[in-house]
Amino acid sequence: MKNIAIFVSIVCLFLTSCSNDNDDSIRDVITTFQFSHNWNGETVTNEDFNDFKFINENGETLSIERLRYIISDMTFTTMSGEDIELDIYNLVDVTNGTGLFFSPDTTIPSGTYSNVSFTFGLDNEDNSENYQDLNSASFNVPAMLGGGYHYMQFDGKYLDADSNQQSFNYHSIRAVDNPGDNPNFPQDTFFTVNLGETTFTNDTTIEIEANLAEWFKSPNLWNLNELNTVLMPNSAAQIMMYQNGQTVFNLKSSIQ
Repeated sequence: MKNIAIFVSIVCLFLTSCSNDNDDSIRDVITTFQFSHNWNGETVTNEDFNDFKFINENGETLSIERLRYIISDMTFTTMSGEDIELDIYNLVDVTNGTGLFFSPDTTIPSGTYSNVSFTFGLDNEDNSENYQDLNSASFNVPAMLGGGYHYMQFDGKYLDADSNQQSFNYHSIRAVDNPGDNPNFPQDTFFTVNLGETTFTNDTTIEIEANLAEWFKSPNLWNLNELNTVLMPNSAAQIMMYQNGQTVFNLKSSIQ
């Protein structure tokens, strides 16, 4: 990923050590991010996959067959407005039950932070780099669509108006127009998720919940009969996903 030395973090740690030589309450703490999933409040795990048990806002019954997505650039904003950004990423693979717990190697100073945030997907600089683990996971985006990596692969089936099973591939990438040798990008579609104020006095697990129903809900009511497959080269659909994704993630709990 981009070569960030976590300058602000080092400065914060230095200032903390200088101004609190006699303050034993300041310590470095380990953060762990836990990702849980639900459908309008009903818990979703891979044990619920391949079962037509979910109904979206448009009234279509669907099943989930695969779900995996990237989160990156975990950022802790101090009460004075300084950002400690961890230049990292994690593939949350609900299908295989991996990446649901993620502990960055970098610790942070204890204390209260005005906001904790992360990026859904990869920003453009990070997305231009080469990741062997994502390559092995076949998470790449074809060069004709701009290359880089998926932000999310959300696959399953839905029942059409005649109750026939049809496939959907709700794949989120960088929105692209003019696929081919010279694609162009009308709008960034990665986005920041803000979790709000959090206090870290000891090693802390932050549980982030994702309501999967929100991907199909608001502000764009998603009609799977119209938008189901071949969505990657559809920049309008990608922008709609970006808009709907704003309400998917929330802070569920902070456990120390």
